[in-house]
Amino acid sequence: MSARHPLLLDVTGRRVVVVGGGPVAARRARGLLADGADVHVVAPALCEDLAELAASGGVRWHARPYAPGDLDGAWLVHTATGDRRTDDQVAADAEADRTWCVRADDAAASSAWTPAVARAGDVTLAVGAGRDPRRAVALRGALQGLLDAGALPVRRHRPGPGRVTLVGGGPGDPGLITTRGRRALAEADVVVVDRLAPRALLDELEPGVEVVEAGKAPHAHTLTQDEINRLLVERAQAGQRVVRLKGGDPFVLGRGGEELQACRDAGVEVEVVPGVTSAIAVPAAAGVPVTHRHVARQVTVVSAHDAETDWETLARLRGTLVLLMGVARLGDHMDRLRTHGLDPATPVAVVESGTLPGQRTTLGTVADIAARAAAVGVQNPAVVVVGHVASLAAVLGPQPLA
Repeated sequence: MSARHPLLLDVTGRRVVVVGGGPVAARRARGLLADGADVHVVAPALCEDLAELAASGGVRWHARPYAPGDLDGAWLVHTATGDRRTDDQVAADAEADRTWCVRADDAAASSAWTPAVARAGDVTLAVGAGRDPRRAVALRGALQGLLDAGALPVRRHRPGPGRVTLVGGGPGDPGLITTRGRRALAEADVVVVDRLAPRALLDELEPGVEVVEAGKAPHAHTLTQDEINRLLVERAQAGQRVVRLKGGDPFVLGRGGEELQACRDAGVEVEVVPGVTSAIAVPAAAGVPVTHRHVARQVTVVSAHDAETDWETLARLRGTLVLLMGVARLGDHMDRLRTHGLDPATPVAVVESGTLPGQRTTLGTVADIAARAAAVGVQNPAVVVVGHVASLAAVLGPQPLA
């Protein structure tokens, strides 16, 4: 085949004609609409997918066979009628009008070709493979997976608008961050990281990416929340792509809402990438389902380092109680629950370093868990599960290797 000159086209608002009403034409029309084109479809009848696009007003349907003049004013033409004579005529008319024409039936007879495309944010990769479109699609799939996983060097190297992405890093194991979160890290100029975020991911950052410590331990904050908010806004306004990397989920006891509001108030573009919250994932890793049929039908998640916790109400709740940041005052918490009526025999599980190699589970009851935890030296980070599901850890928890 002759040499091809790859080119990306801005079709926003420009007239593009699709000749044909079948599934191939529908795929072409849908892609063109996604890219902002003014799409005109010429066909006597439409398949279901294309009819839906026409009914919604997405494409303009000219309900008749193709006729000379239908390409007037078009910047680009796709023909996919399934009829060789019609496609030949469309291609010939496009050639006479000096309009690029993509033929679905015969790539060798086309003046233009559509590659297989992988996209991630503002990155677009177009893949061509000669006369073998299936090979191109296979390559595109592999590249899309790498883009989604943040495994390709997609960080911007030219100045551009800044933005903030609040990324939930999951419960600890770096493999439990979402692919969208990994991609955000791959695009970052600055990463503002929490103490409990999956810090192994920092080793994968490109050289030159700045890492700012914003960890919070009890009574020891590297940065105050106001300082973090200000940092996110200032760096984004300076044109940098900023990732706020947190443990768990940004909106589950992670102050993500405050950071989102600070960015919005400053007019900074901001995106939230949800994460796997440790309140659910850490018990699961220890074999404790926080809800279980016939055992618990509801779950309550509490920040247990807050002096204003309403233990009287919590003691009356049915289901499962999950305490985050509660190890330091575990004995006090159990005493308050028992004082307000919770059965002292209620099972409790304390899971340390959940999903990480050092994960450990300590089992007991409301009456004795504090003593058991002290005896083995339980430390943060840990999740405390109070309720009958906690006893399932002995049955469903990780099994020792043979």
